[in-house]
Amino acid sequence: QVQLVESGGGLVQPGGSLRLSCAASGSIFSIAAMGWYRQAPGKQREMVAIVITGSRTKYADSVKGRFTISRDNAQNTVYLQMNNLKPEDTAVYYCNAQIVGVNYWGQGTQVTVSS
Repeated sequence: QVQLVESGGGLVQPGGSLRLSCAASGSIFSIAAMGWYRQAPGKQREMVAIVITGSRTKYADSVKGRFTISRDNAQNTVYLQMNNLKPEDTAVYYCNAQIVGVNYWGQGTQVTVSS
């Protein structure tokens, strides 16, 4: 069994920054990819940023240049540094890990960007 524990969400003003963290624990043999997805009210869940084995990264066009994903392989932890946040970034952010062909999800953390 794999557990993903997220932290770092909250309320921030437009233009502000937040850093999300996600730590994986449990029966981890090989994590192929870790990343962040988000879901706003009334919308489908969408990929925000992922980091693949070998440190290859992929970002949604809407966050390029503002968000940075990084991964600590030794700690099985992934981070998402979010700068210049906009109201449209408001959503529940979910951590994702792909392990041996299976997708695991965290419980989600709320990010609200509002003045």
